[in-house]
Amino acid sequence: MCACFQVLLKVPVPPLKQTLDTYLKCMQHLVKDEQFRKTKGIVEKFGAPGGVGETLQKKLLERRERTTNWVYDYWLEDMYLNNRLALPVNSSPVMVFPKQTFTDYKDALRFAARLVVGVLEYKTLIDARALPVDFARGQLAGTPLCMEQYYRVFGSYRYPGLKTDMLKVHMNCAALEHMIVMCKNQFFRLDVIANGQQLSEPEILSQLEKIVKMSENTKEWFPPVGVLTSDGRTEWTQAREELTKDPTNRESLALIESCLCVICLDESSRVELSDTNRALMLLHGAGPQQNGANRWYDKSMQFVVGMNGICGVVCEHSPFEGMVMVHCSEFIIKHITTTVTPPSSMAELPAPKRLLWKCNPHIQRLMTSSGDRLQRLVNNLDMDVFKFKVFGKDFIKKQKMSPDAFIQVALQLAFYKCTSKLVSTYESASIRRFQEGRVDNIRSATPEALAFVTMITDERRNFSDAEKLKRLRDAINAQTNYTIAAITGMAIDNHLLGLLRISKELKMEKPELFCDETYQTSNSFILSTSQVPTTVEMFCCYGPVVPNGYGVCYNPQPDHILFCVSSFWENTETSSTVFIKALNEGLLEIRDTSHRHSVYFPTETINVF
Repeated sequence: MCACFQVLLKVPVPPLKQTLDTYLKCMQHLVKDEQFRKTKGIVEKFGAPGGVGETLQKKLLERRERTTNWVYDYWLEDMYLNNRLALPVNSSPVMVFPKQTFTDYKDALRFAARLVVGVLEYKTLIDARALPVDFARGQLAGTPLCMEQYYRVFGSYRYPGLKTDMLKVHMNCAALEHMIVMCKNQFFRLDVIANGQQLSEPEILSQLEKIVKMSENTKEWFPPVGVLTSDGRTEWTQAREELTKDPTNRESLALIESCLCVICLDESSRVELSDTNRALMLLHGAGPQQNGANRWYDKSMQFVVGMNGICGVVCEHSPFEGMVMVHCSEFIIKHITTTVTPPSSMAELPAPKRLLWKCNPHIQRLMTSSGDRLQRLVNNLDMDVFKFKVFGKDFIKKQKMSPDAFIQVALQLAFYKCTSKLVSTYESASIRRFQEGRVDNIRSATPEALAFVTMITDERRNFSDAEKLKRLRDAINAQTNYTIAAITGMAIDNHLLGLLRISKELKMEKPELFCDETYQTSNSFILSTSQVPTTVEMFCCYGPVVPNGYGVCYNPQPDHILFCVSSFWENTETSSTVFIKALNEGLLEIRDTSHRHSVYFPTETINVF
């Protein structure tokens, strides 16, 4: 348990009527009138006294009493474990480290050795339960947060399954004493403890040099087994079943599955080291012919060190949220850049062990198919990293506005400029104020946001700047209030999911509410967003969650805002470049309107529920 665990409350179950009323308000302006009238009738029937909703709500309240966190398992399965899509791009976020300038491959290995020591230093804090408790920032700042996610960073592994995956967590990371190093698609066991002592940085560097030399012996190469983990979860399950028929493969899999983390020593790529290209290399490795097979996506943390300076971490998302990845990454980068390596003696260590594989023709064909599918995913991803330099969060704060709410409204404006409509939007909201809390959803496509974006884009009517800013303030207040509701456990998405799952457990006929077209629309997040701020020069990115959608991760800094926008080329309705152009225009329009009116607006708090 984390130090603050006992003082944290359980996640609440919101009142049924409140959730149903909010659901209708969230969806009314996003569906056609005829569809909404139908939905309203379905919702009223569901929530009627003595109706299905009351029965499910009662059972959900009973579940809350007997569990630590009533939504955790439901949410984990729905968000991650039941998802059959491939992990790269679709699920696994990446943190792109500051660009490195290596003079040669030995310089890159020195960086990798320091990174390994940084990982071990962080692990020491985890093992000792010595991480300081996090406290909330932003809205309702100062509340202590649950720390359980930190203790899943290194000890977690996601096993593929035919219909649902399994997340296994080793809470005792102290027992984990080896890492897996991947180089040229080959696997090596790096023991970080020898004779009861942690390896020194020079010893780790020596072992990494041995690994690179061993990997260059093409006569001992094995096929790129790692590419199988980049496939859809069902396909990878089937391939894994084939692999495990041989004891040699079972032994290698056991070593990977029990490792502390994976270190990926990547080959240089012949691309400009722009932010966008570095993000792409971390998201998918540029396909099986480059570094895409030099990965093992089931492991919670894969640290990438490219010989050309592209470095970062790829995270399997099911054990923890983005801010845990940020905290760990920043600790490691600060260790690399500020720690002076003390002189130390070097012990003679045996060479790291190469992992062996037995791959029959059927497994070879499966690897080829997995590689082909990965390459299609690589070709399909449209990613653009955009640094908006005109202003940052300091300017927004001077307007007496929440930077996150301001940016969310700007994203709604950008989407409206591209499509002339708003859609269901996901913004992750931490509920770590509660025991074992993960996230709920802030539904940013509010009626107030729609009112603002329609006014500011209306070229036929001459609205004053004061009117536009009034609508902007209303939209930001609505966003802020929904954010407060979400972080205090009063949002609707987890609650509706819980009601649906309870109905399945009771073997009831699926309630009409969850069969309704509006509910399907509400859960198709065409705009999937999150704020991932950093204090070090690094950034997070990920792919869209639906084929016709956008993924937008943003990092507000005092004088600029970094946006990572992703979409898929195969969908003709989306374009990351077009979205960024609209976003840039929208941010400038809001700034100009604000400057012309030159009034600072106080933020009101209005109860929207």
